[in-house]
Amino acid sequence: MTQFLPWMALIYMAIVWGLSFSVAKLAVDLGGAPIGISFWSSAISGVCLLLYTWLRGRRLNFNRKDLKFFFLISMLGGVIPSVCFYYAARHVPAGVLAITVTIVPIATYGLSLLLKLENLSARRVTGILFGCAGIILLVMPDDSLSDRKEILWIVVACISSISFAIENVAIAVRSLDGIGPIRLSCGVSLLAALILGIIGLLTNNLFVITFPFDELSWAIILISIINVTAYTLFVFTIANSGPLFASQVGFLVTLSGIFWGVFLFGEQHSSWVWGSLITMLIGLMLVSPRHKAK
Repeated sequence: MTQFLPWMALIYMAIVWGLSFSVAKLAVDLGGAPIGISFWSSAISGVCLLLYTWLRGRRLNFNRKDLKFFFLISMLGGVIPSVCFYYAARHVPAGVLAITVTIVPIATYGLSLLLKLENLSARRVTGILFGCAGIILLVMPDDSLSDRKEILWIVVACISSISFAIENVAIAVRSLDGIGPIRLSCGVSLLAALILGIIGLLTNNLFVITFPFDELSWAIILISIINVTAYTLFVFTIANSGPLFASQVGFLVTLSGIFWGVFLFGEQHSSWVWGSLITMLIGLMLVSPRHKAK
């Protein structure tokens, strides 16, 4: 039974992370302001991770010298991508949102290459080209999308993915000493919630979650549960089965996201969108690091 646990974890992550695109779209369709949704999902996720951290007997130890960098990571990995994502979710099908997420590892390698953090690889550079081709297939043909206005919001969704990629590179350049990935995610979520709360109050984009929960509140709670459980499981999968095995979830999440969009919203995609999906997945496969022989 033990040998099946990594695969069960992979399947769970694929299912729920893929579902998150549809739940995000549902939340904005129910009238939730993107900044407000981002605030509540960050706050609930941060509190859950903080409780988990305390139960493990750990503390969030951040040095003052790291505060500026931590603020930067919170903006890149919390505030900017979440707000962009929820604004895009209002206008873009869930399946298309799932495709744009494949940009994260592709852009991460491209930025790492520019900063000389990664060695030049013909295979991985080809992956970047496939990623660019996938975006072109998504936005350039006149009949690729049901509404050409979606192009602007696809760009916004891509900004979300690129922001995550910049965060990955920033952490690689200057990591926070003594802070594990769970505590880092906890701190990012809490600080992002603080920033989003201030922005939300100033722009009148916050709303109150009341009991009994309405449909919007349940959607936000579900998003938070997905974020906490899937990310925590992802970290443990890396620790127990290695990063190569865990990285396979990227392919499955995109496919799962498209499936949920079709199943829940009856989304129909043009041949260009399916072509973009295949092209992006090839790019993701090429960019992903190979397993090194022992």
